Amino acid sequence: MTEQTRDAAAPIRVLVAEDQSAVRAGLVLILRSAPDIEVAGEAADGEQAVALARELRPDLVLMDIQMPRLDGVSATRQVVAERLADVLVLTTFDLDAYVFGALRAGAAGFLLKNTEAKDLLTAVRTVARGEGLIAPAVTRRLIAEFAGRPVRGGGSERDPAILDALTRREREVLSCLGQGLANAEIAVRLEMAEATVKTHVSRLLGKLELRSRVQAAVLAQELGI
Repeated sequence: MTEQTRDAAAPIRVLVAEDQSAVRAGLVLILRSAPDIEVAGEAADGEQAVALARELRPDLVLMDIQMPRLDGVSATRQVVAERLADVLVLTTFDLDAYVFGALRAGAAGFLLKNTEAKDLLTAVRTVARGEGLIAPAVTRRLIAEFAGRPVRGGGSERDPAILDALTRREREVLSCLGQGLANAEIAVRLEMAEATVKTHVSRLLGKLELRSRVQAAVLAQELGI
């Protein structure tokens, strides 16, 4: 779950939020095929997704972006703000406006609905490990576009002074995040243990008051580090 450690031996508990019953059933079927993943619950709209996240406290919510009653972006914002779970958003378009909104709301990553079953399972495991977005190539493309978009509600200019709280090593890790690198890749580049990278990521997120490594990556792009 968000900013919390989970028992690696325990199954990854996933809440599936998707309004189309046939699609939801397919996602559930795929998830249940993996011995290390457990479907904690199913939601047919955004309001139900938030309510079940509060009740069930899953590790991850697989969140459809376009849902009735409460859209996926708003639902993601509530789930992340209350630190109920990490959120992996589902969309039919790889770079639509909803994706950017969800990432700004604190989603840990996104996934296309036509993703192969094995890639869906890998994505769930990746986000559960705190690795954020899935494919580095897609991540870099997404971050580049995301960083170039204005922040709604004002405050689009980032003050570089916010980085003063970071150590030199944390700045280096933040720069790597901005390039879309995974923890293992950062470990190789900076010649440190992967566990140490994870610690640095956790610390810099706390210092910068960010909800996910995706937001950290965008910040790095916006500040040009």
